[in-house]
Amino acid sequence: MDPQQTPRGEVIPLHPRPRIYARAEHPISRKQISENALKVLYRLNKAGFRALLVGGSVRDLLLGRQPKDFDVATDALPEQVRELFRNCRLIGRRFRLAHVQFGGEIIEVATFRAAHEGETDAAAMTDEGRILRDNVYGSLDDDVWRRDFTVNSLYYDIADFSIVDYTGGVEDIRARRLRLLGDPETRYREDPVRMLRAARFATKLDFEIEPATLEPIARLRHLLEDIAPARLFDEMLKLFHGGCGRASFEMLRRHGLFHCLCPLTDKALDGAEGEFVNRLLTSALDNTDHRIAEGKPVTPAFLFAALLWQSVEDETQVNLANGLSPIEAVQFAADTVISKQVARIAMPRRFTSVTREIWALQPRLMRHTSKRAPRLTEHPRFRAAYDFLLLRAAAGEPVQEAADWWTQFLESDEAGRAQLVESASTQGGDARRPKRRRRRGGRSRRSADDAGA
Repeated sequence: MDPQQTPRGEVIPLHPRPRIYARAEHPISRKQISENALKVLYRLNKAGFRALLVGGSVRDLLLGRQPKDFDVATDALPEQVRELFRNCRLIGRRFRLAHVQFGGEIIEVATFRAAHEGETDAAAMTDEGRILRDNVYGSLDDDVWRRDFTVNSLYYDIADFSIVDYTGGVEDIRARRLRLLGDPETRYREDPVRMLRAARFATKLDFEIEPATLEPIARLRHLLEDIAPARLFDEMLKLFHGGCGRASFEMLRRHGLFHCLCPLTDKALDGAEGEFVNRLLTSALDNTDHRIAEGKPVTPAFLFAALLWQSVEDETQVNLANGLSPIEAVQFAADTVISKQVARIAMPRRFTSVTREIWALQPRLMRHTSKRAPRLTEHPRFRAAYDFLLLRAAAGEPVQEAADWWTQFLESDEAGRAQLVESASTQGGDARRPKRRRRRGGRSRRSADDAGA
């Protein structure tokens, strides 16, 4: 294996002596660590194995954040971990892992892994350098160099409560700097998803991406096109449902990575309606971040409805010109757009079906008659569709009149609703679908903050 290189270009040996931060030199306390993670650490240690917290949990504890989960690294093989814990199951092909489950909490336990060079067929790569299989076990000295970023390569040793730092990760955390381990181009070729992880961590942690880590992204981002669509869906959820969705979106756009996830949306952002699309997306992402901060549920279905709406609108206009009804035009447009998007990101059907319903209800919300209005509110996706209508109005699409009508209808008592419906019936009850828009308009009286973004 080649020697590692520091940000200053200094060559360091393969197995340098780590910097050990004794308990008195760092702020991490066992009180901050999950009781279940401590159970795993102590049982492994008592059985004679090395047991350490690793990765994001150590990083977050050093930053004063509460980790979402706790991962453990050990020299015990997965089968040995399973022997120690009856509540353990082994998962994975590319990475063989042990999951120890305590109710709703899972402690992930990974065996130390070794380097690629000179390996047997237990590890495999593509011609481009991407890792396909990786079950070659090693020592802690080996394992640290398999981590992606220095800030994720820190270990908390339960034996003496120290932090083990081979890579300068503690210094990088103090400097708020995100730096890849090893040669950035090689690491991105091994796993192109690391480019998305760089954008996500820089946004989540409010860190600067080190120049050498940032530079290859523009040249190598096309490698993301070869990543499995299902894996990209998981990464997209981490980017946009992590509490800083809008900042992640702006980071992805800045570095040309958004196109690799949502090419149709990226094209729309650069098109004639780009300002509207940007307002719609940033509003949807702001709503998502707001709901996550308040502990409210979120769904990818609403976010994808916003991401792909302009593409659906464009397809709908083509279908209308071909003589389809508004409802049929939207339905066929949805089929076309979703089929293109799932080729890049494999959205599960349970989400795409909800997205379709949100879109399909939009033309129906533009028409309110004595019979349809009360019945439409009983539709299981009515609230999401209504919230999406508000989002469109707030972004400047000329649907403010319909948004205001539905807002007034929902806020009225039974007598008030009957009066609104009667008035709508007298006037024809049809807020007709607008022609191609010149976007204006203000916000509706009800904020879109309640959207299931």
